[in-house]
Amino acid sequence: MKKTALICLIAAAQVAHALAQQTPSPTPGPQVDEIVPTYETQKQARAYVLDIPAPRGQIVDRNGLPLAQNRLSYNLAFSFPTPLEFNDQQALSFAREKIRAAEKLLGRSIKVTDELILRHYGNRGILPFEVAQNLTHAQHDQLKSKLPADMQLRPVYVRTYPQGRAAGHIIGYTGRTGRNPDGIIDNHEVLWPETEGREGLEQTFNAMLTGQRGEYKITFDKDGRKTSEKIVKPPVPGYTVVTTLDLRLQELAEKALEAKAKRGAMVIVEPNTGDILAMASWPMFNPNSFIPNISAEKFKELQDDPNVPLLPRAYRASYPPGSVFKIPVGIAAFESGAVHEEDLYSCPPALQVGNVTFRNWKKVDRGSLNFVQALTESCDTWFYQVGIKMGADPIISWSQKMGFGAKSGIPLRGELEGRIPTDEYMRKVHGRRILNGDVANMSIGQGDIETTPLQMAQAMAIVGNGGTFYQSRLVQHVQTLENEIVTAFQVRAKKTLDASQLTIELMREAMVDVVSAPAGTAHQANLSGVELAGKTGTAQWGPKNKERTAAWFSGFVPSKQPQYAFAAVYEGAVGADVHGGSHAAPMVAAVFKEVYKTAQNGRKRQRQRATQSDADVPVAEPVDEYEEDGD
Repeated sequence: MKKTALICLIAAAQVAHALAQQTPSPTPGPQVDEIVPTYETQKQARAYVLDIPAPRGQIVDRNGLPLAQNRLSYNLAFSFPTPLEFNDQQALSFAREKIRAAEKLLGRSIKVTDELILRHYGNRGILPFEVAQNLTHAQHDQLKSKLPADMQLRPVYVRTYPQGRAAGHIIGYTGRTGRNPDGIIDNHEVLWPETEGREGLEQTFNAMLTGQRGEYKITFDKDGRKTSEKIVKPPVPGYTVVTTLDLRLQELAEKALEAKAKRGAMVIVEPNTGDILAMASWPMFNPNSFIPNISAEKFKELQDDPNVPLLPRAYRASYPPGSVFKIPVGIAAFESGAVHEEDLYSCPPALQVGNVTFRNWKKVDRGSLNFVQALTESCDTWFYQVGIKMGADPIISWSQKMGFGAKSGIPLRGELEGRIPTDEYMRKVHGRRILNGDVANMSIGQGDIETTPLQMAQAMAIVGNGGTFYQSRLVQHVQTLENEIVTAFQVRAKKTLDASQLTIELMREAMVDVVSAPAGTAHQANLSGVELAGKTGTAQWGPKNKERTAAWFSGFVPSKQPQYAFAAVYEGAVGADVHGGSHAAPMVAAVFKEVYKTAQNGRKRQRQRATQSDADVPVAEPVDEYEEDGD
């Protein structure tokens, strides 16, 4: 964290130093008072105090790796001589000479209108006139020794996202608060436009990321000649926002989505804290595209993209959960007493409910199954029967206890709350109460149920840790550059599920079998040397002529004392044949194979070092044994 904090201080120091280098040796003279500038006093003003924008605070991952920080950029400018005595023609002639010199230096044309030049000279001629912006360090180093008289490279802070598109939906982006001013100078106007958060954590924590402005004083003698420039108060950088994200896990999740999905999302949380370690959505965008500003054409391209790259699907999109929802349904069935461990229900290929036939995804009769067997092979008709037997209320109650149908409370704008349909909702939307057909749909995670990937990962964490519902946490704390905590977001257990240990263990056993047993539906998520517990889900949504499929895989790993809980969703195209086991499970496997491969390699290296150390220990020479006298 110290390294990233140092970057802010260095940026502020470099700007201050560069401003100081522009200061001419002051001419001795009487102390002058600051006056309020007007058009009439522009040439006679004795002192101006202008504000120096502060470096924006950083956003970092849980290990201090920077996700958003600042870099120095340079604007090429020239200064008109003081006092300001040019007529219009002279001002234009002087400016055009400098612009030609700038074009020669940069090797490109620069278009500036006469109107803009004269407006600047008339309103704010004592300040440098910028002719080229956002020059790089390399350009700065190339030009600094070649600048003609009255030309300068002015340093400014520019936001940058050093990890590129990684976590772009979470970090967000910034935009300028306004354009470069061209009117009469006001005291305490900023030397260049500041930036503000427009999306993501940049927006939520804008006030804390925005530092305190510094002050830059310019004085003139009675003849209007500049006598001094100095920084009277240096800017103070903004605070650092420390997230719970693990950049490596975030990048692994994004890589898996990119390789295996056209649209989708994946969330990974720490089961025993609620910390969000990764929250990826695909497709993505690069927040650097918005810096220093994004063109109207590029922004329209992003908005019109049919895959909606600006949408953070992990928390701002909701989907029918399909058979993953059989986990809260199973908990409700056991805790309501509707089902017991050894109860058997049939698994036919279809079941009649009222005048509607509800089908199983398998077309053959699977015989009588207990809960573990039914969840393992995801028998829909088994869950129709159990759901109708217990009714809608336990399903609604237990799913809500697990966080479905409510926002998680992460500090990001636009989080969806999903939907758990109640009688009130059904009357409002469909004009009737919940019927058995609705309960059958609810029992397999379809109908009007919707959930976000974040809510699903949150629910898996509850099952994985044994029943504690932790508040989902995206930000650990906000701190100063000196590492003093300004605001902390503590790990907090919101409530306990109050489900029996037997119920939780049955969920765990069944979810392990989903991945490992012959009849399971998620064999493609199997990991070597690590037992993973999960549940697949496949659900259709949208109008019939545009119906799409959401393919899910959710769970936790390892199955005992889990380190990670996860949820992944694969958005199928219209009419595409996709399934949780074939499309979502491989995405999860791709992430955790890398995670545990690294861990296994680390353990292997430790064993090798231990073996090497043992080999280096001198071996004792054999000696004759002898008996000591006893007591």
